[in-house]
Amino acid sequence: MPKIKRTKRSKRRKDDHDVVDVRRQKSQKLDCCPSEKSHLFSEFSAENRRRVVLTQDQYKYCSQALKFFQDKLDEPRQIIEEFRKVNKGRAETRKEKTCNVALSSVNWRKNRYDNIVPYDQNRVVLKDSSKSGRDYINASFITTSSSRFIATQGPLPNTYEDFWEMVIQYRCPVVIMLTCLDMDTCGDYFQAEDEREFGNVCIVTKWMRSSESSDTNSPLVLRLLEVKHKENSEEPPVSVLHIQYPEWPDHGVPTDTVAVREILKGLIYQEAPPEAGPIVVHCSAGIGRTGTYCTIHDTMKRILSGDMSALDVADTVATFRSQRDGMVQTLKQYWFCYSAIIDELEELISDHQDEE
Repeated sequence: MPKIKRTKRSKRRKDDHDVVDVRRQKSQKLDCCPSEKSHLFSEFSAENRRRVVLTQDQYKYCSQALKFFQDKLDEPRQIIEEFRKVNKGRAETRKEKTCNVALSSVNWRKNRYDNIVPYDQNRVVLKDSSKSGRDYINASFITTSSSRFIATQGPLPNTYEDFWEMVIQYRCPVVIMLTCLDMDTCGDYFQAEDEREFGNVCIVTKWMRSSESSDTNSPLVLRLLEVKHKENSEEPPVSVLHIQYPEWPDHGVPTDTVAVREILKGLIYQEAPPEAGPIVVHCSAGIGRTGTYCTIHDTMKRILSGDMSALDVADTVATFRSQRDGMVQTLKQYWFCYSAIIDELEELISDHQDEE
């Protein structure tokens, strides 16, 4: 089985970190286009990591989930068999779906890989476009009862403008990039010292920093970007938190779960307002690493809400694959989902016990 380094946690005093009480999430709304100072990740770092206070019900849910997943680790063949069955159902899903728009002569050059394209049924459609084929982007809506994502490929030079147009139109507050910058895997669609333009879209970098952690050698690179249309000065810019995890290998998994859970902590323990758009997640193809993160995120969010159907990780992956083919590509990535979820549950439970 894949070897994922388990996180060693040091004891922390109650005053070591700010405390986030998830019992009061609904009163802690986030601004969809917040100011630089009020952005949800303006204080994001390992040193400023906020502790989460669970309700008694949430503590019960997490304890039940942890026992369930730990029991599964005792029988690793169950996990292998789960993934085999998920893969077996892939062919049937493909028969039920079409990809005509993605593979049309107008759009095929916008696909990084010609065999990884969105289904017609739930592709992201760019609105208010007058150019032929301009409504297409290789991106898929991924939705569950608790989460909304846009899973997409690493942008190509000829799709940079389309990518940011999507972010503006769907008011996406966060972009999670799970790959390094390499033209073979993902183009440089965001770096700029000052202002950068792509067609009618302009992006400005407000700040950039790394999130260092003593537990990992793989820091996140965080940027606060403002994105707007050049030709509409009255339209307010969209503030976007860009989170890059460059050390996650293609088709593989990180050596530990720390950095992935750092992203998770900043997003699921606060509640965004209804008008906030979906979280954009991409790697290179927008299925392997992307699907893995989405699975971890959605499973943890549902467990905390008391939805114990989240314990069926295979069903979650199958649901995601019905919306974008190939989500969670490898057994290693599937196994990593379990590892990250268990590590996060253990930390939440330990923190809760420290508070008592």
